[in-house]
Amino acid sequence: MAFVANNSQQLSLMDSTFNLTERERKFLEKSWAKTFADKIFPSINEEIFSVLYSSNASRPNTPVNVIVGALILKEALGDSDDELVEALMFDIRYQYALHTTSFKEQPLSDRTLSRFRARCLTYETETGIDLIHMCVISLTKEIAEFMKLTPSMQRMDSMMIAANIRNLSLLELFYTCTSNLAKVMVSRGVALPDNNKHYAEKDDYNAFIYHQRELDADERTIVVMHDAEKLLQLCEGDFDDTSEYQLLIRLLKEQTIFNDDGTRRLREKKEKEDPSKVLLNPSDPEATFRRKAGGKHLGYVANLVETVGENKSLITDYAYEQNIYGDSQFMKDHLSKEPIYEQDVLMVADGAYGSELNVAEAAKHGIRLITTNFTGVKPADIFAEFIFSKDGHELLECIHHKSPYTFRYDEHNDRCDALFKKSDCTECPYLKECKPRLRQNNALKELSWKAVNRAKQLRFMKTEEFKQHAHFRNGVEALPSLLRRKYHVDKIPTRGKKQTRFHFGFKIAALNFKKLLDYENSLVHYAAKKEMA
Repeated sequence: MAFVANNSQQLSLMDSTFNLTERERKFLEKSWAKTFADKIFPSINEEIFSVLYSSNASRPNTPVNVIVGALILKEALGDSDDELVEALMFDIRYQYALHTTSFKEQPLSDRTLSRFRARCLTYETETGIDLIHMCVISLTKEIAEFMKLTPSMQRMDSMMIAANIRNLSLLELFYTCTSNLAKVMVSRGVALPDNNKHYAEKDDYNAFIYHQRELDADERTIVVMHDAEKLLQLCEGDFDDTSEYQLLIRLLKEQTIFNDDGTRRLREKKEKEDPSKVLLNPSDPEATFRRKAGGKHLGYVANLVETVGENKSLITDYAYEQNIYGDSQFMKDHLSKEPIYEQDVLMVADGAYGSELNVAEAAKHGIRLITTNFTGVKPADIFAEFIFSKDGHELLECIHHKSPYTFRYDEHNDRCDALFKKSDCTECPYLKECKPRLRQNNALKELSWKAVNRAKQLRFMKTEEFKQHAHFRNGVEALPSLLRRKYHVDKIPTRGKKQTRFHFGFKIAALNFKKLLDYENSLVHYAAKKEMA
């Protein structure tokens, strides 16, 4: 299938809008379809997706901007694939929004959407390039330009995304992985031992998990563990290409260990290497476990960057990872993609995003990074008055305006070990707060530039300016709630990081479309109000 850009959408004599009455046309142009048709659809960059199609002359592809636009509408209006296809056939608003009113037959089917998803995911697997993210960010830039939204005020927050899986007990996990491999082996003609045949039977799960009383759950888990070993021995390398075989190998590696005599046993809790990364459910091997804010989370985490103007805002960037991914790393990733701004840019986030390194890196891009809460040990306030060299290696002056006569930079601890005259410290009014190590001939002060910056941050957090920034950051917390309630991010009907990120990207595009729609409606309202005045 060859890529052909859908650059021309000329009206034909059979265009369905010609059959509308004046009243119907008026309502159509007042609907969401008008904004989508005029602002969103023309801004979809089809060329991004040209890599998915053949360069040889062949049957042309279904217009990519129609597919992408339809997937945005799907998330914006809460449709399923089937509902979307049917609506495009019979609802002129969809046709108007996607510029297909002159088509003799609407170009989408359920297979069109599933094949497009498969192409995008295959390309990402092969190259690591997320085309949907590129498309959504490109579209967002066009929307921001229309809304006259500058990057001067930004805020950042993360949210947990629940995986579409059940939290299995250890017994259920062992049984499911063993049963999955047993069924694959039977399908390939392998004869299972008599006492293992039940794993491939249809109703064995409930019988084994819930209706067996001879052994308790731990004992049954051990039985399944040994049965899994027997099945792996039967495989003899013939099933290395199957995910079922690989997942069972992974499970045994994570949850079991060998005794000195060579026998296998279950790991105790303290023996597990990284409990947050272990297999939770074979249906979604990439989902991870994390505790946050007193809750248990299985799945993924999304990071959101919102750019804010007067009575308007957009999500201008997003990221999506396993939920063990840290906020500080999200900030590093975001800054690595940012240009060097000529105008002043303010980025406000919570304390988990903050570190001296992130603040310094943000400053290189012309971004002032402010975090609204404090994590870690709080240094004394007096250290805010200490002066370090630009590289953070040399303590130049203390709060009492005394300079050390010598110093040594401790690279391992990233601090400066400075020696002062003993009299400088004993006569200092800040001695009790500074707490240098008084020695026979001198005084040693061990201090890092990070502690100085943290003291400055604590002092800044007491100002009225900081309170305004904290109030500004609170607005971003509405986004996770909105994405859960209206866009159902915790109920994405697929599994896997790339697959769920695909859907999440279109949910972000749909939310930005809604923000654009609200902005246009506010302009209409303002114009009407001004005309009445």
